[in-house]
Amino acid sequence: MLSNISIQGQDNHAALVKLQSQVRENLVDNILPFWSNKMIDMQNGGFYGRIDGYDKLYPDADRGGILNARILWTFSAAFRAIKDSSYLKVATHAFEYIMDKFLDKKYGGAFLSVTAAGKPADSRKQTYTQAFFIYALSEYYMASGDSKALDEAKKIFQYVEKFCFDPVNNGYFEVYSCDWKKTDDLLIGEKDKNDQKTMNTHLHLLEAYTNLYRAWPDKTVAGSLRNLIKLFTQKIIDPKTGHLVVFMNIKWESTSTLNSYGHDIEASWLINESAEVLGDKKLKADVNRLVIPIVRAAEEGLQPDGSLIYEKDLVTGHANTNRDWWPQAEAVTAFVNAYKMTGDSTYLTKALKCWEYIDKNMVDRRNGEWFNSISANGEVNRNGDKAGFWKCPYHNSRMCLEMIEMH
Repeated sequence: MLSNISIQGQDNHAALVKLQSQVRENLVDNILPFWSNKMIDMQNGGFYGRIDGYDKLYPDADRGGILNARILWTFSAAFRAIKDSSYLKVATHAFEYIMDKFLDKKYGGAFLSVTAAGKPADSRKQTYTQAFFIYALSEYYMASGDSKALDEAKKIFQYVEKFCFDPVNNGYFEVYSCDWKKTDDLLIGEKDKNDQKTMNTHLHLLEAYTNLYRAWPDKTVAGSLRNLIKLFTQKIIDPKTGHLVVFMNIKWESTSTLNSYGHDIEASWLINESAEVLGDKKLKADVNRLVIPIVRAAEEGLQPDGSLIYEKDLVTGHANTNRDWWPQAEAVTAFVNAYKMTGDSTYLTKALKCWEYIDKNMVDRRNGEWFNSISANGEVNRNGDKAGFWKCPYHNSRMCLEMIEMH
């Protein structure tokens, strides 16, 4: 338990080493075995689409592209960090299924979802979903050396740039038909068709292009990544509050009434990482000046027990006080990043306290993985899936891997 980790009476390095040990154990013994033991479909290939909050498996559920891409990324990244060949085997299982079932061989790109039998269930092309296939395929290439994975990542990147980019006002639109015709469909929380640009899509394109650039340091990717970073610094991050603007119209004017503390804290370290990978010193300096203000903005959602609530509606004043799994994971990573940037041990304390909350409340030691969310009174919200279209091994595994690889 984290109660044994304290920076009182010991140096910060020792606290970080103990944190690394504990999250590694959680990753290797709890998170990854859940997915490799319970979610692999040996009959139809790929992975089952859903396990609910009561740990009931739904073998006939549709399979989300985001879930499958995130599984591919997770096991590829785990193999690269830990060198356990069983992780590469699971990643290869995911890769082969994606290549066979999710990639659109006629129009290009990846489907939103497929049926349990592997037929397209929702053939639309969502920019957010494409981002995760780029992210995952480039990671699998770096893990396996399989050039087919990088080739597909390049192709999806080119489709996104060709069809999803807004050449007039900059940035990327959200949803397209199977044959890449723009639609006004709402898929990730937009209220109406005036919400033309979303922070969420741009954030995950940012991480996808960062990973693609690691695998393929091409000047076109560099240009698109640099543009995305500048969109954050100039359009998406509110200079007055430090919060990210969640929804915007076609001209980047805010249409949002939300503060999303989870996305704020996640963006604080992802944008820093992107600028670092790009290697542009001036851009890195510009980004560095924004990281801590974003962290401070996110801390408005920080609770006395170390957890981070999801979001708040600024018009109604209503706060979603659930402690969803993913903001907790991102908070640990972001606070450690803030500590490394500033040397301020209060950030390390916040990271350790958030991990303590996770370890005590979110980790399911009986059935594996983490619970989807915990209510404000500490009860498990069983309405949320244990595994599903959005509940996946990516946020929590990535936090563990970021800690394991930290120097």
